[in-house]
Amino acid sequence: MTENFDYSLIDWSRAQFALTAMYHWVFVPLTLGLGFIVAIMESIYVKTGDPAWKRITKFWMTIFGINFAIGVATGIILEFEFGTNWSNYSWFVGDIFGAPLAIEGIMAFFIESTFIAVMFFGWDKVNKKFHLLSTWLVAFGANLSALWILVANAWMQMPVGMKFNPDTARNEMHNFWDVLLSPMAVSKFTHTISSSYLLASIVVIGISAWFLLKKRHLVFAKRSIVLAAVFGLVTSLFTILTGDYSAKVIAKHQPMKFAAFEGLSVGQRGAPLVALGIVSSSPDDPNNENVKDFAFKIEIPNFLSYMAFQDFDAFIPGVKDLMEGNEEHGIMPAAEKIVRGRLAINALAQYKEAKKAGNEVQQAEAKQILDENFQYFGYGYFENNPQGLIPSLPLTFYSFHIMVMLGFWFLVFFALILLLVYKNRISTSRFWLRIAILNIPLAYIASQSGWITAEMGRQPWVIQDLMPTMAAVSKLDSNAVVVTFVLFALIFTTLLIAELKIMFRQIKNGPKAGGN
Repeated sequence: MTENFDYSLIDWSRAQFALTAMYHWVFVPLTLGLGFIVAIMESIYVKTGDPAWKRITKFWMTIFGINFAIGVATGIILEFEFGTNWSNYSWFVGDIFGAPLAIEGIMAFFIESTFIAVMFFGWDKVNKKFHLLSTWLVAFGANLSALWILVANAWMQMPVGMKFNPDTARNEMHNFWDVLLSPMAVSKFTHTISSSYLLASIVVIGISAWFLLKKRHLVFAKRSIVLAAVFGLVTSLFTILTGDYSAKVIAKHQPMKFAAFEGLSVGQRGAPLVALGIVSSSPDDPNNENVKDFAFKIEIPNFLSYMAFQDFDAFIPGVKDLMEGNEEHGIMPAAEKIVRGRLAINALAQYKEAKKAGNEVQQAEAKQILDENFQYFGYGYFENNPQGLIPSLPLTFYSFHIMVMLGFWFLVFFALILLLVYKNRISTSRFWLRIAILNIPLAYIASQSGWITAEMGRQPWVIQDLMPTMAAVSKLDSNAVVVTFVLFALIFTTLLIAELKIMFRQIKNGPKAGGN
């Protein structure tokens, strides 16, 4: 390779985007889930006419509003960073990536911004049914907004429905429905929103548990817990099902990420699922920082193969298979992909030169070579660093297992809470009420771990197989990125502290108009 990359710039640009995305995701999942919880609460109020449900609705609506406002602010910054820090990426895929983001702004954000005013300020100004409709539309709009953003993200993980235009060096939309309905988009959206509903349920139960421990607003707290526990139990089951579907999609389309999930160094038939493990250097290659093995692990025999392909004896490729190739299972070695990637990159350059010179024959020959090898285009950047194709196995492994273990724990927790409610012991079970409060940070850890798994597991790709992160970054002074990183860190931390203070004050005040 002749390209010279400023890896300091790349690392700081990645760090800044990760910082913004992770802060943004502190606010978003609660907004996605709480919107529907509030809508259900208001539906009960409209159905029963019970003023207690109105107080409950208005309290949780306030919590929703606090998160919504700050989530919008961080989200806008996140979208601007595609242009400022990742301009090469934006150029390469702007015709595709920009479409769902534009729809999100025109359609989803329009619905939210139109009806959120009625939702918050329309009490006693519009009739109950129209207010209820506005609340449902805000909840629907928030989730519709998430849909388009997640479709864009899913396309980065599985680029479909497009054609590469060598004249502009851009990928152009060819089939919108392939982009919208790809297996990756479906799994990404369903798993992300269901896990957000789970998180919101945990937050509602945790805050309500605090009221029960303080013996304040008991009716409010009990009703909130019952509704959130039912909502959480249903959505946690859905989260597990969508997570299982997501794993199958990833096993098929992102095998390196799937191997990283389980720290699978060498592929095998009947691959076991590592339920618990400690990652260490591989004994076969202790100097290799990328390929890892285990110092300790507890396995479920054959279950990884079944999880991926519904076959207990299916072959699951490991990191070494994907790097060195496996002829028996039709896996091309990374070295061959790199060669084909270089052919594609060189063919694009030759196509441009031939077009400039007006040589149609050479132009056609170059385009044919480009078309034949374009699916490996991104591999051409790794001629001198093939090991860069391997993601961080320890980080991906641990984040994946933290997410999965906490997801199953929350399912058990919701069932226990409903059992305590059924036995009329929820108010006196102080141990479980304290556990409910402690579950709130655990839910956020699980949520963040999911995104770390998804995004770090696909590294080094910003677009799977087509564009590595190092080729996507803007040509900036790395010092400028460092400065903005520090500024964003201070601003986002200040926003988070402010949000927590406002939320804690609201929780301390409790629902208005009295309470039991």
